[in-house]
Amino acid sequence: MKNKQKVVVVGGGFAGLELIRKLGNSKIYDVVLVDVNNYNFFPPLIYQVSTGFMEPSAISYPFRRILRDKKSVRFRLGSLEKVVPSENKIILSNGELHYDILVMATGAESNFFGNKNIEKYSLPMKTISDALSLRNTILTRLDRATRLQKAEERKRLLTFVIAGAGPTGVELSGILAEMSSSILKKDYPELDREDLGGIYLIDGQKAVLSAMSTKSQKYTHKKLEQYGVKIKLDTLVKDFDNEKVLLSDDTEIFTKNLIWAAGVSAKTFEGFHKVSYGKGNRLKTNGVNLVEGYTNIYALGDCALVLGDEAFPNGHPQLAQPAIQQAENLAKNLERKDDNWKNFAYKDKGSLAIIGRNKAVLDIPGQNYSVKGFLAWLIWIFVHIMGLVNFKNRMRAFVDWIGYYIHRDQYFRMIIKPKEREV
Repeated sequence: MKNKQKVVVVGGGFAGLELIRKLGNSKIYDVVLVDVNNYNFFPPLIYQVSTGFMEPSAISYPFRRILRDKKSVRFRLGSLEKVVPSENKIILSNGELHYDILVMATGAESNFFGNKNIEKYSLPMKTISDALSLRNTILTRLDRATRLQKAEERKRLLTFVIAGAGPTGVELSGILAEMSSSILKKDYPELDREDLGGIYLIDGQKAVLSAMSTKSQKYTHKKLEQYGVKIKLDTLVKDFDNEKVLLSDDTEIFTKNLIWAAGVSAKTFEGFHKVSYGKGNRLKTNGVNLVEGYTNIYALGDCALVLGDEAFPNGHPQLAQPAIQQAENLAKNLERKDDNWKNFAYKDKGSLAIIGRNKAVLDIPGQNYSVKGFLAWLIWIFVHIMGLVNFKNRMRAFVDWIGYYIHRDQYFRMIIKPKEREV
């Protein structure tokens, strides 16, 4: 079919990739996927890469391989710098692209709440690069600690403070606690138990996993404390100078390791009206994800603030399911032969968080019912394996987890620091 409309999708995360899958062989659209990376990755398992329990290739896959059977899709590697709606084009780091329809699926980035010290010195965990950097930092500091004579200096390197007690913070604190109790004493015989300064989980809310049920919160809190995690709630991280963490209650924790999982904010781009941005820098949209003030620009997932849903007046959760469901709805609307578009309606499929080996929590929506322990852990494993992009990724993840479950160990603790070259 000639004169196809050109759809440019910026961002290949959950929302962008789902839209590509639905429109990949469209007879009325040519689609261009733009991403700063040449691969898709699975954010819920970033923390396992950052601690050496999974290899990066288990949770990532190249876009060009994914798109081989999508006849109407092309891929463009580049970062978005500016949107020019008056000319229906976007400016990338390596050129320009024109569009008939623009879909923003740019996700979110770490929110440091304006604290420059925390932004400079803390260890974020949003991308594969962040995860590898965190892994390198943890392993390098562990190795360095074996050479230090002063106990105080060793403890500063071996104390971990995690800001944010949502699923990422809980899962990371649990896996670090398991590392401390099993792997470290095997790999680092030079270190004594007293050298480990502890794992702190800090959050400004009154409970861990604040978005989940009270039952799940209490179970998680109890199990983390049994692991030895020190939990401080109703407390914020006030500052960090790369030597100590200052909390809002004026407590100081001497450490070089502040891992930042305390919040996210959508990315902003030059060219959009300021009034188009809402809370958390998310682009305000109507029920069909059309950005306010524009006729051919849509926003999906973490960067979209869908207005008009009474059940979610502050926007939908910045999670995988809302992003995927929004993309599915937009794809169906774009393929309709009439203007009778349907508004997005979010179907909550539940919330999951893993705490450690054989321990997880699951909240079932609408039933006021939660599952905890081994059964929830099995469900967590299944859901996350099925969430990976293809069979090869699923098998790698499954083999990695089976190996860890049997041996309580994993073998991806390599310090790899690639040298950057100009290309």
